[in-house]
Amino acid sequence: MQTQTQTRVTLRFQVPSPAAHRPLLPFVVFFPPRRRPARVRCSAAVSGGSPGGKAQSQAQQRKAYPFDEVEPRWQRYWEENCTFRMPDEVDTSKPKYYILDMFPYPSGAGLHVGHPLGYTATDILSRYKRMKGFNVLHPMGWDAFGLPAEQYAIETGTHPKVTTKCNIKRFRTQLKSLGFSYDWERELSTTEPEYYKWTQWIFLQLLKKGLAYQAEIPVNWCPALGTVLANEEVVNGVSERGGHPVVRKPMRQWILKITAYANRLLEDLHDLDWPESIKEMQRNWIGRSEGAELEFSVVDSQGCEKGLKLSVYTTRADTIFGATFLVVAPEHILLSSLTSEAQHEKVEHYRELASRKSDLERTDLQKEKTGVFSGSYAMNPATGEVIPIWIADYVLGSYGTGAIMAVPAHDSRDHEFALKYNIPVIRVVNGIDRSNDVSKPYIDDGIMINSSNSLSGLDINGLSCKDAASKVISWLENTGHGTKKVNYKLRDWLFARQRYWGEPFPVIYLDDSGELVPLPENELPLVLPDLDDFNPTGTGEPPLTKAISWVKTVDPISGRPAKRETNTMPQWAGSCWYYLRFMDPKNSKALVDKDKERYWGPVDVYVGGAEHSVLHLLYARFWHKVLYDIGVVSTKEPFQCLINQGLILGEVEYTAYKDQEGRLVSADSVGITDNHSQERVPAEKVMKVGDFYVIKDNPTIRLVARAYKMSKSRGNVINPDDVVSEYGADSLRLYEMFMGPLRDSKTWSTGGIEGVHRFLARTWRLIVGPPLPDGSYSYGTVATDGEPTSEQLRALHRCIAKVSEEIEETRFNTGISAMMEFVNAAYKWDKHPKSVLEPFVLLLSPFAPHMAEELWSRLGHQESLAYEQFPEAKSEFLKDSNIVLPVQINGKTRGTILVEEECSENDAFRLASQDEKLSKYIWGKTIRKKIYVPGRILNVILEHQKVSS
Repeated sequence: MQTQTQTRVTLRFQVPSPAAHRPLLPFVVFFPPRRRPARVRCSAAVSGGSPGGKAQSQAQQRKAYPFDEVEPRWQRYWEENCTFRMPDEVDTSKPKYYILDMFPYPSGAGLHVGHPLGYTATDILSRYKRMKGFNVLHPMGWDAFGLPAEQYAIETGTHPKVTTKCNIKRFRTQLKSLGFSYDWERELSTTEPEYYKWTQWIFLQLLKKGLAYQAEIPVNWCPALGTVLANEEVVNGVSERGGHPVVRKPMRQWILKITAYANRLLEDLHDLDWPESIKEMQRNWIGRSEGAELEFSVVDSQGCEKGLKLSVYTTRADTIFGATFLVVAPEHILLSSLTSEAQHEKVEHYRELASRKSDLERTDLQKEKTGVFSGSYAMNPATGEVIPIWIADYVLGSYGTGAIMAVPAHDSRDHEFALKYNIPVIRVVNGIDRSNDVSKPYIDDGIMINSSNSLSGLDINGLSCKDAASKVISWLENTGHGTKKVNYKLRDWLFARQRYWGEPFPVIYLDDSGELVPLPENELPLVLPDLDDFNPTGTGEPPLTKAISWVKTVDPISGRPAKRETNTMPQWAGSCWYYLRFMDPKNSKALVDKDKERYWGPVDVYVGGAEHSVLHLLYARFWHKVLYDIGVVSTKEPFQCLINQGLILGEVEYTAYKDQEGRLVSADSVGITDNHSQERVPAEKVMKVGDFYVIKDNPTIRLVARAYKMSKSRGNVINPDDVVSEYGADSLRLYEMFMGPLRDSKTWSTGGIEGVHRFLARTWRLIVGPPLPDGSYSYGTVATDGEPTSEQLRALHRCIAKVSEEIEETRFNTGISAMMEFVNAAYKWDKHPKSVLEPFVLLLSPFAPHMAEELWSRLGHQESLAYEQFPEAKSEFLKDSNIVLPVQINGKTRGTILVEEECSENDAFRLASQDEKLSKYIWGKTIRKKIYVPGRILNVILEHQKVSS
């Protein structure tokens, strides 16, 4: 009697979970093999059509597998079981992997599809490393203080605390809907007192070390917003938020002495695994230069000294003989002393105009140079000649001494200025080939000329620029006119805002003396008081001055009456150190436990956009080094590896031009001017001809095709909630990774996401089988228990090797391509062994975790695959086992075929008879015998007859 084999089919019964929140687990039931639906091969496996080949509706095609049931189920499972929670105490013998996303700001607009790009990348890495046996720290939190929330509060009358909590809730819900494996038990917000207690604590340490101080400096003051703005918050002279006018205004501010760490910030870049472009941006921002600081005596027009010295910094001390004027910044501290009575009105007017410009505008090389004469002069110490002192906004008060010696023959900006204002140009450097255009500034090295003065005793004629500079600096130091100097473009960090929604400073001022007193650490956190009125005061005083009962206080040590600081910290403050708090988020006794920091630090991979990679990361590196110096952290740098993801741009927009009569004009026409209006053309009215896009109804009219950054103003924002609803979270994740290299900017295309959705549907049907007549799927899979063939093992292990390598190198798009190739190959197999399908599901899981979890469960597993071992490629299956086998007919080689090394004689002959070139020699002929030497040759001996050649 023949024994009937059994097939295991897994059914999920919805049984309520017990109090311990155990997951809903599948019951395993055995049925005779006839109960398992037979696999049906049809076009649906490729195209997404119905099993009968009939066209489905667009909605049915998009829901080609039950993602709307699968994804919520597994999101509930992960949350109920805290699947991704990293315990406070971990097995430190295991390797760690700390991967971090840039701290997001929870805006009211919520996420758009550009945001998940980086989050998906970090999630893939996190899931992969867990499966490789690492302890993975993958947290999420909110950089929630700042101007946008405060402005919204002012506009609506809603407390920023309320809107911030609402925005955080929305962001959290959106992120969870995408299946990211964050440890939500470690969630942080910079607005919570338990968090900013330690931000205030760090500030007190900076104060103790003399790295926090107050000074009156020119700042970007926005009257409409009632606050100081950072340089990066000012665009073209107006506030980035709201477009309000911004002026330069001297104000007393808190400042952090980041310049004390400039050299360390520069030197320690060398050992970081960061993009070279970001390193170079930080180097340029720090701007280390070696030169000289020298003094010019201020004189009147007759050469009589006025008792003032003007210090300038220069990197080209060798060109001192070519200095024909000095330039000071409009905000220079000596400006009023340098300005003559006759020039006072002009200078004040110019200073007012300059105060409305940002530093970026003022230093724009393409901008026309402007200036005004001060009415004073200075004596060049090398030549003894009297030269004029000008005021110009291309010199910044924040760089060097706020004054320069201008050498128009050898500096482009000075040359442009000198020509405009008829100032002499004296050439003091000759190019080595002496073939330089004297009408342009010569800025390269060369040989010194016109650089000798017997009265000063300085002669550098004939020297190279480098040797001349060295000799000039020695002369300056010997004569008391100057000294060698290392300078940095980096300025100290302006660390105060006239805003309500920020961290309060933990300091008070004694009423009777004005003395600044730091709060004792046991008084922290100093909690931000509630206010009903967040509007700017209009006087420059911060909104916190309205919290009168909070401002008035007493010194907790002496009991003397005092007032609190009413400025607040900038948004950067809380985001400078959050990566440390994630290591130990519940610690009430310390910023971070030393043992936990030693284990988890530094961050192994930090992923974020390039837009904040200079300032945000520079500030974080500065604070980290301070914490390193006081023994809080054990590493010199916070972020070992940095990855900048590109932007996801909106869908391509097509623009047509019209002339003044309203007639369409081709975009390639000569002389497109402002007189032509622009008009958006819907995509359905556009076609591509060659390399160009044209109007379907009028192909002579070329269009401009361009993708723009997503923004509400352009109306091109794609909401991920809509995409998830229509295609599923796994499709969105997979598409964003498949669009192209992570670091490149990409253009969104709805057609593209439909493609990856079809791939997931094919994967689903490959393992689960085709749908039942009612469109549903039976619970189970088509996996067999038999041994896989060598062909199947080679396909699997090549896929494992490729996907593993591409995840490690963050080339996710090519890793997805490898999985697509595997699925294509698997559709050609007659049987699908479980031992091949299971490893493939594990490969898929970092990319499409919901589907992978469901398939893993259907394959008979009762636990999540989150901590299953990631498949390892076996080298014996990675070798190419195909060989080229010569085929002879009656001893004469007639062609070759591609066979496997272990190919049998029958298989070799079958392949030869199917070969187009060889078949004509074989078909219809009588074969006497076959001589087969495996791996060497196949010789087919025919009956004696003439063989056609």
